[in-house]
Amino acid sequence: MSDASAKTPLLDALYQEYLTNETSARFVAEVSKHYTLGTLERLATAGSRTTRRAAVLAIGFLGSFESNDVMGRALRDADRVVRLLAENSIRELWYRDGSESQQQLLQTVIRLNNSRRFDQAALDATRLIQEADGFAEAWNQRAIARYQLERYADSLRDCRRAIELNPYHFPAAVGMGHCHLELSDAVAALECFRLALALNPDMENVRAQVGYLQRTLEGR
Repeated sequence: MSDASAKTPLLDALYQEYLTNETSARFVAEVSKHYTLGTLERLATAGSRTTRRAAVLAIGFLGSFESNDVMGRALRDADRVVRLLAENSIRELWYRDGSESQQQLLQTVIRLNNSRRFDQAALDATRLIQEADGFAEAWNQRAIARYQLERYADSLRDCRRAIELNPYHFPAAVGMGHCHLELSDAVAALECFRLALALNPDMENVRAQVGYLQRTLEGR
């Protein structure tokens, strides 16, 4: 492969074509043909604004959990489009951790949570954690189920474990904040929401929550 800088115009062109035609299959195929994942990761942090957008989009399609650090840093990029692309894509990387069978079980847990079958979601997430206790998203999904089951202390522990395993997991930080609120600890909740904003500064609802808690605590 030639030097990355020589490939930058091509990546930009493929990105513009994607925006025009919205043909993700062609974008993925052409990017895969000309770029390694390592090159895309470098361009996501060191390229021009358009190149960073294209690289982050491509990593979302092609990357695995190993690209989590690059995508996590992109959540704080100077360009808002890069940040939005990273936020939309990083969750897909989280789902691609573990083996294929573990990923399939995770998707089952996600569907159960989405359909509000929280008891079964918690059971299946526990089974996944027992099989792969380093799978951060499994802990997060069990935290979601346990929160909905009003098991707030258990959910808090699961959120904490998720963010220990994946320090960019801003939803787990938000989850910790909500658990602390349910457990009547506004100070700890505020700290967690601030952490979530440090990871992903574009969450305006969390920013509003931070402002509300700050005013509430100052008024005591």
